[in-house]
Amino acid sequence: MPGKQAAEMAMTKNHESDVAFIKALAELLRENDLSELEVSREYGEDDALNVRVARQLISAPVAAAQAPMQISAPHSPPALAPSSSATPQEDPAQDPGAVTSPMVGTAYLASEPGVASFIAVGDTVAEGQTLLIIEAMKTMNQIPSPRAGTVKRILVEDGAAVEYGAPLVILG
Repeated sequence: MPGKQAAEMAMTKNHESDVAFIKALAELLRENDLSELEVSREYGEDDALNVRVARQLISAPVAAAQAPMQISAPHSPPALAPSSSATPQEDPAQDPGAVTSPMVGTAYLASEPGVASFIAVGDTVAEGQTLLIIEAMKTMNQIPSPRAGTVKRILVEDGAAVEYGAPLVILG
């Protein structure tokens, strides 16, 4: 099928240039201290690329000393935190109840628009219960609760971009 081979070759060519394009967008994001970029490219009648590159900005003093797109892991010793309750100045990723993102993607608080959220602040959740979903590469990934507890804070908005290791929810 000559037509199919040509389409596959075009897709491969676009894929390679798309990766370079996305990397360039990420660099623009860093260089210009932007939080988000969204771009559409039209290649032809049925071929387009829609890209949204975003980063989560953390206002905590600890994060200011880190690289712009690096998010600290939630494995710091509790002695570093002045109190066990989170205040706006503390990094939520340092909270012992933080549930962090296992991937880069878009977070959704409900299974579809117009449906009730999986969780709300104050809800009691069981281990393995779905807290939210993260869409990555057009795949919906359920994020389960790592343990039973009460939802103290929800740190992401519906439809927000999340980075690997970004805190999503605080469980108590």
